[in-house]
Formats: sequence, C-alpha cells, structure tokens
Amino acid sequence: MFTGIIETVGQVQSIQSSGTNKTFTIKSSLSAGFNVDQSVSHNGVCLTVESCMGGAHTVTAIEETLKKTTLGLWKEGDLVNIEQCLPANGRLDGHFVQGHVDTTGTCLQKTTLPGSWEYRIGFPPQFASLVIEKGSISLNGISLTIFNVGREEFSVAIIPYTFEHTTMKSLEAGHKVNLEFDLLGKYILRKLTLES
Repeated sequence: MFTGIIETVGQVQSIQSSGTNKTFTIKSSLSAGFNVDQSVSHNGVCLTVESCMGGAHTVTAIEETLKKTTLGLWKEGDLVNIEQCLPANGRLDGHFVQGHVDTTGTCLQKTTLPGSWEYRIGFPPQFASLVIEKGSISLNGISLTIFNVGREEFSVAIIPYTFEHTTMKSLEAGHKVNLEFDLLGKYILRKLTLES
C-alpha cells in the first residue's frame, strides 16, 4: 500500500529484455537503503526490488505489467517517481494507492499559470464512473485531486513543490501516464454492479 506522496525521483540507468519481461536498473537517492523483496512504487507501479548495488536497484516488469502501464515505453535516462510502501504506523498524507495501475491516459494539455501548472488528462471512457469532481487519483504514482471532470478527460493542478520534486515538470502534451483510480470508488462500483 502506498499514499501517492513521492519521496524521490530516480533515473533509468539500463534496460534488459528477457523473453517478454524487461528488467530495469534505476538509480535514486533511496536505492542504497532498499531491501531485496521490498515493494516500491515506480511511476505508480508496484514492483519488487531484486537487487541493490552502487546506489541503484533492479526491478522486473512482466508482460502483463508492460501492456497495462507506460513501463514498456521507458528509455535509458527517463525519470521515475519513487515511493516506498506505507509503514503500518505511517501517516496517510495522500490517499490509498495500491500500485496496481488500472489504465494509461494521455496528457492533452499543459498550461503554465502564475504559481502553478494545470494538466488536462484524457482517459478511456469505460472508467468514467470512477472519476469524480474533487476526487483522488494516482497519476504516475502521484496522489492528486481532479477537477473539471468530463466523460473522457479531467484536470489536475500542480503546486511548485510537486512540480519540482516529481516528474510532472517533464510531462508534456502527448505523453502517456499511468492512472490508478481511487480504491474505495472501485469497491463501491463493484458492489453496485453486483446488486443491479
């Protein structure tokens, strides 16, 4: 379980393919302190740490993960939002994030405002019932509040701290993003679907 509060930004150092899997070596300020078998969120995707060496760590994404997230698009040098899992006695500053990406979306527009940035994000319409005004969403692992909700689009506003300490500053129109919709909303929708 994660909160969507990004701890650091890492950088992809190398990518190796093996069958339909891809193994990523990522360097970050936290990597040296990771343990093998630890769950870590990478742009909102929960991956298991396989090794740690020289201030970097390795993780592997299987075919299913590569199909449903943006990880298959990663290149050497790309920046990645990193968050460790929530300790049992930790603070829930964002919202409940599992690290299980539901789908990818597309940045449609980036607008620079005095003191903040707004992004318009497009998403597949089958998820429209999970997107509500002032609701929570995990976008590339970042817990954000959505507004100006449409059937296939929503907006998020980014404060300077988040802009500087996550990968949002490199997000431009046309870029793909990982989306995980609010866990509580998914349970409620499932219950309503079964009762109808």
